[in-house]
Amino acid sequence: MALKQSLQLKLQQKLSPQQIQLMKLLQLPTVALEQRIKEEMEENPALEEGLDADELSNEYDDEFDSGSEDGDLSDSRDDFDINDYLDEDDVPSYKLSANNSSPDDERKEIPISGGIGFQDMLLQQLGLKILDDRQYNIAENIIGNIDEDGYLRRELHALVDDLAFTQNITTTENELEELLEVVQSLDPAGVGARTLQECLLLQLERKKQNIDIRLAIKIVTEMMDEFSKKHYGKIAKNLELDDDELKDVIHEITRLNPKPGSSISDGSRISQSIIPDFILINNDGELELSLNSRNAPHLRVSKEYKDMLKGYSEGKEQNKSQKDAALFVKQKLDSAKWFIDAIKQRENTLMATMEAIINYQYDYFLEGDETQLKPMILKDIADIVGLDISTISRVANSKYVQTPFGTYLLKSFFSEALSTDSGEEVSSREVKAKLTELIESESKKKPLSDDKLMQLLNEKGYNIARRTVAKYREQLNIPVARLRKEI
Repeated sequence: MALKQSLQLKLQQKLSPQQIQLMKLLQLPTVALEQRIKEEMEENPALEEGLDADELSNEYDDEFDSGSEDGDLSDSRDDFDINDYLDEDDVPSYKLSANNSSPDDERKEIPISGGIGFQDMLLQQLGLKILDDRQYNIAENIIGNIDEDGYLRRELHALVDDLAFTQNITTTENELEELLEVVQSLDPAGVGARTLQECLLLQLERKKQNIDIRLAIKIVTEMMDEFSKKHYGKIAKNLELDDDELKDVIHEITRLNPKPGSSISDGSRISQSIIPDFILINNDGELELSLNSRNAPHLRVSKEYKDMLKGYSEGKEQNKSQKDAALFVKQKLDSAKWFIDAIKQRENTLMATMEAIINYQYDYFLEGDETQLKPMILKDIADIVGLDISTISRVANSKYVQTPFGTYLLKSFFSEALSTDSGEEVSSREVKAKLTELIESESKKKPLSDDKLMQLLNEKGYNIARRTVAKYREQLNIPVARLRKEI
């Protein structure tokens, strides 16, 4: 078979390393940016924090002279030796590195929680129970299968198989049931339940028994479906209760914790405060925008590395080690310059985007009145700034602005357009605000249906369909009318 050779000419678009680096930096919030800069400075000794050395050369020299008698640059880094990084027989490590990540890959920073965990707390309590080693190991396995909400989601027969295969412990579902009762006796009440119904019963059984508690147990045991659907009329009729009596019983049930594990796990998590990327000030009717100083750190290229590279380049004869050292230093200097340029580009992009948003929504930012918020989509700002929509999306999805009337995610200022009776376009955010007002002012004994909400919004001049009302209600995490009903 003869081989065929052909020549093809293709035109492809590829992002440069600098563009990839900029895209990743652009989507980082302030806290993550600070950490990213620290990481870069640890990896690249040619990158330093401070004002540019060229602009402040005199001050730099004065400061250096005061700390060193002979003015030798090497004295400021006595612990640094280029030979520590290089070996004559080794290929420089930076030649072996590769970056296969996409600019669209997100860098998600995971906060590390401190303190004792939920399952650790249960194991501490288990240690106080009178159990033999075998029983303790089985109970420990049960606790290990309890999720962060406090529920045992796995079937007991599956745990029987797990114990047989992983720990060589032969047991039965009956024995597991007995030890599960031990686990369910631990705090918080309701832990180890397999269903919401069992979770509520475990909590009710620990309460001091009175008429309301006994009725609550009867409702959860026999009428859980009616309770979950808020068919209070059926419950009152079945138990022969008037409204006040039913209200007291329902109150006992609604006070229970449907997720007992969250009461512990939430307490051990570190609260994450929002650090604004922009600060907007209203100075007597003039809006002044500034970038958070933590978002614009002063970085510079190390003067020592510049002098080091200059020394290598001026050398007449160079062996392999010196050539590798010169190549290493040049690579670190280039990397530092690229990173500094990327940070500056990031600042420019952030400011240009935020200024465009402010100009577009100027009336809103003057007073914070949501009725002044215009419909605005990513393309509107992208066209103004002259950037791609994906770039604007990266900025809007992760950056916050501090205003005189609160701190907001930029994404919240983008909204769809709806028309009014007069033909004027209004923001969907304004409609959501009106929808929230109607629901908050409704009678909880007879909540407004989506059809009724649609009618009321139409009366206010907003042309909106029932399915759109349902969509906005779901986006606001507001349940349907039946589930908003109270006695």
